[in-house]
Amino acid sequence: MENTLVAYYSLFHNTKHVALEIAKQTGAALREIIPDKNYSFDYNTAAKEVRNQIARGFCPKLISGNESIDNYQIIFIGTPNWFKTMAPPVISFLQQHDFTGKIVIPFCTHGGGGFGQIENDIAKACPNSKILPGIAVNGMIAPEEITGWLEVIGHDL
Repeated sequence: MENTLVAYYSLFHNTKHVALEIAKQTGAALREIIPDKNYSFDYNTAAKEVRNQIARGFCPKLISGNESIDNYQIIFIGTPNWFKTMAPPVISFLQQHDFTGKIVIPFCTHGGGGFGQIENDIAKACPNSKILPGIAVNGMIAPEEITGWLEVIGHDL
């Protein structure tokens, strides 16, 4: 759909795969959120960096994700579940944009933690928007699962 955006951050490409499938099925524009300094691809090192950033409330500068969202009414926001919340680059994205009057649809990837606090954290960051039920993906997801979820939330395919 012309007024729909899928914005996502993905370090290990899990969230990217879900974002690509959502964009494919909805015809939405796709925008990768990229911090100015990426995290280590070593899981333990990345986990230490992220835990430290979350504890400090640090939000990185973005080299992609700053572009205006004014032309979009429906925005899917994708993030890995990192310590029960959003990845810091997604927090930066939310802080840099006004979601007033927009429909926001969260999705996340995880290794067993589900949404954690992500849906609540997105709702707090976008208080003047309508938040639709999201999807939390553990591992690979079949396209039919995305289709079913989109039908449940009433997104017009």
